[in-house]
Amino acid sequence: QVKLVESGGGLVQAGGSLRLSCAASGRTYSTYAGSWFRQAPGKAREFVAAISWSGGSTNYADFVNGRFTISRDNAKNTVDLQMNSLKPEDTAVYYCAIGRYNNSPRWGEYDYWGHGTQVTVSS
Repeated sequence: QVKLVESGGGLVQAGGSLRLSCAASGRTYSTYAGSWFRQAPGKAREFVAAISWSGGSTNYADFVNGRFTISRDNAKNTVDLQMNSLKPEDTAVYYCAIGRYNNSPRWGEYDYWGHGTQVTVSS
């Protein structure tokens, strides 16, 4: 079993930055691909970014447009999301997930999920 716990969310002004971190427990963590999704009120959960199990490849949603960077440290069992140039439309609960398919944008292909961390961007 793998457990994921997100941290780093909060309130930030438009144009600011936040760094989200996802800490995983479980011996097989390093063999899983990692990802971040988000869900705004009244909207469906959407893909944000993914990283392969090795960290050698990444995938981003179009709306990221170079503002976010996903990374992982398999020695520390973490997957981070650095978010810069934040916009009010980035306001959402951000979820970390891990799964067996590298860089997938499909939430159904992820096996384990965290409980989410709130990100609020004020205008």
